Amino acid sequence: MLKRLGASTVVLIAVLMFSALTGAGQEVRQPGAVYDADVKDQKPAPAPKQDISGVWEPAKGPGDSIQANGAKAMPSDGKPEHALPFTPAGEAAFKSHKPGFGVTAVPSAFINDPVDICDPQGFPRLVLHNFRTSRIIQSPNNVVILYEFNKKWRVIWTDGRELPKAADTTEPRWWGYSVGKWVDDYTFVTESFGFDDRTWLDNAGRPHSDALRVEERYHRVDRDHLEMTITIDDPKFYTKPWVALDKLSFRLQPPSFDIREMECSPSETAEYNKEFSNPASGVK
Repeated sequence: MLKRLGASTVVLIAVLMFSALTGAGQEVRQPGAVYDADVKDQKPAPAPKQDISGVWEPAKGPGDSIQANGAKAMPSDGKPEHALPFTPAGEAAFKSHKPGFGVTAVPSAFINDPVDICDPQGFPRLVLHNFRTSRIIQSPNNVVILYEFNKKWRVIWTDGRELPKAADTTEPRWWGYSVGKWVDDYTFVTESFGFDDRTWLDNAGRPHSDALRVEERYHRVDRDHLEMTITIDDPKFYTKPWVALDKLSFRLQPPSFDIREMECSPSETAEYNKEFSNPASGVK
């Protein structure tokens, strides 16, 4: 029966199970990928100015940005230093979520994760869950990021427009509205707002409200490396901003690098739940 499932669905399930069980976050490398360990004796060339374009892979290996137990810098592991600064409303929303991972994980039969029925992950969960290969394309008016996981894409406007005000976001989006600018020759900063509050922030069920703002900071370290930092600011659900990713490192890939396909198929997900997930949890 497993052979009938598409490769993308099987890869997704295997990744989540493996990273959760081992905590190692390791996975089979993608064909043609280059990681830091492959060229550790090579000195990178200087970074180009105001340029983050290219195809990027996690520098330490394909499993480095798998975050099964929540945002990498703030995992749901029960440690006091990783306790999030919830407001009462935020804590209530968090307790209403029943994730499959983290310290509040429940058996698979009781999970209410919207991703499990192939609802869009939305942003920033796309990068706080299973951030894989991405292609960044720059134009005079915007920056476009193409994501491998679920084959999604985002537009970050750089033409000087402002983010919509709260009263103007009559159409909340899974991926939000995004604007960006260069703050120096090697650092590009993006602000996003106007999110659909049905999405979760990460795999551990951390919530967000309609007041969520997300800052992405991309720093080009050298020709071959890009660091990404994600900060969450949601005054309705959190008493202060918190860093979800802290300088996660990516490595530039060759121009010929082929980005594999990873899709969430509702029919294959339902089949997997029927044949594997539900029996494992005792559901008939």
